[in-house]
Formats: sequence, C-alpha cells, structure tokens
Amino acid sequence: MKVVVAGGSGALGRRLCADLAARGHEVVVLTRTPRPGPHRQVAWDGATVGAWAGELVGSAVVNLAGELVDRRPTAANVALLTRSRVAPTRALADAAGRLDRPVPVWIQASTLAIYGDAGERLLTEESPEADGPPQMAGVARAWEAAAVDVPARRRVVLRTSIVLDRDTPALNRLTGLVRFGLGGRVGTGRQWFSWIHVDDWLHIVRHSLGAPDGPDSTPDAAAPDGVLLATAPNPVRNSELMAALRQVLRRPAAPPTPAVAVKLGAVFLRTDPALALTGRRAVPARLTDAGFTFRHPHLADALADLLG
Repeated sequence: MKVVVAGGSGALGRRLCADLAARGHEVVVLTRTPRPGPHRQVAWDGATVGAWAGELVGSAVVNLAGELVDRRPTAANVALLTRSRVAPTRALADAAGRLDRPVPVWIQASTLAIYGDAGERLLTEESPEADGPPQMAGVARAWEAAAVDVPARRRVVLRTSIVLDRDTPALNRLTGLVRFGLGGRVGTGRQWFSWIHVDDWLHIVRHSLGAPDGPDSTPDAAAPDGVLLATAPNPVRNSELMAALRQVLRRPAAPPTPAVAVKLGAVFLRTDPALALTGRRAVPARLTDAGFTFRHPHLADALADLLG
C-alpha cells in the first residue's frame, strides 16, 4: 500500500512512517522542507495544490498536519493552531477532488479535545461535541469540518487522546515535573486523563488503513469508517496518573500543585493551564465492540514499558 502522510515530520508522523515502512508499505511524506531521510519526501506549502498532488493517485492519505497545542491560549495562538490544521486539510481535500477516482482511504487526525472539559461524563463516539474552549473544541471542530467532504471510499476520523511515547513533549513534560519533585496531584486531582500507548495508536492507524500487517496481508474486512476514539480503554484521574509516574520513576510522594500555581507556572512555561486542569473520560467503544485488542490497556504497564 502506498501511504501519503501530511505532517510526517512531527513526532507521531515519524513514528507512523517508520512503522509503515518497516512493514513494507511505500511511504511518501509531504513536507515544507524536504531533507534526506529514510522515506521519500515531496515538497508542498501546506496551503495550495501543486505538483505534489500527483502522489495522491491510488494512495491512502494520513493527515496529521498541525502545530503543537502546548502554547498559551491567546487569540493569536488559537488562530495559528486552527490555520495550521485547516489550510493543509483543505489543500489535500482540493487535490483529492481533482483526481479521477476517490482515494481509497483517508485517515484524518483529530483530538479528544473536541469534547472540551467533559467533567465526569463518559465519552464515546456518540457523545456530542463541545462548543469550547476555543483552543480545544474550537480548533478540533474546524479541523474535522475541513475534511468532511473529502472524496474517499472510506474516511476515518481519529479523535486521539494523549499519546504516550518516549522523548515526546507530553511525556517529557510529565516526567520532568515528577523528577523535579512536582509529582503530586494537579489541582483537585480528580480531572480525567485519557491516554494511549504509541504502539496501540500505531495499531489503530494500521487497522484504519485496512492493511494491519503489511502490503501482502489480507485486507482487513472490518476496517472502520467514520469517527473512532483512539484512546486506551482505561482512563485514569490525574491523581492516579501522577502516582503511577512516581512509582515507575521511583520518586517519593509529593505535595499537590494548587490550580493557582498551575496557572501562574503556565505563564512562565508558555503553555495552557487547561491542559492540566481539564479532562476527558473517554473509552474506545467502537474499537472494543469490534474486538480490537490493546497491547497496553492499563497505564501502569504502559509507563513501565516506556520508562521502566
């Protein structure tokens, strides 16, 4: 299978490209700055249709393009986050619309942040989207809307939770706090934390593409269509997350970090305090109903695998 990946130079994109290539798939990365690397790279500007559009003929598309969300929730940053997702998606959709045939499958990245701060609600694919906050639900809704009419035989929207992987911003930020003695609960500690081990996320993408084991494998007849929650089946509260991190990193108990301290620290770290103080309790209902097997369904085991 030939797979065109937009956003293939990011942390998740690099992992996905390496995983697909190792299984014998042909990988093409759309990038603004082609560099020598293990996969063929094709230049694009992420906004307009160009010569790169020819790569879409007969190819699956995985759209991961977008700036990192770990930044202050200013109006300018919200606009940047939205533009960095919507413009590439529209360019891809425009290019796909000029083809003689629809692309076989389109994997559209999205995020559980589309549900905003969900409190105690149990979220599934059937849960209604939130109206805000703008840096979460607002950005995610615009991202998904840009791909709603793409010409594809199958279109899968992956609403992904926090992906845990070595040397990535999310896990590095968490482990850094614990190592510096700030491993206590954050705020009330009751906010939900939905997460997924990178190996399971990669498995979900392969499952969505319909060729989970390689180019010569039997196509997956149960390949999905529509919205999928790409998250582990066992979300935890923030207090449980911090305790699990302390255990795997062998750190003692630590005092809690009050919400006011989180908000103050976020100014100096140039991040969004809502990333730590809000939460979503999500479960992958469609995947579990279909019999999907998670390699790392529990947080403690996932962290031990990544950090132990």
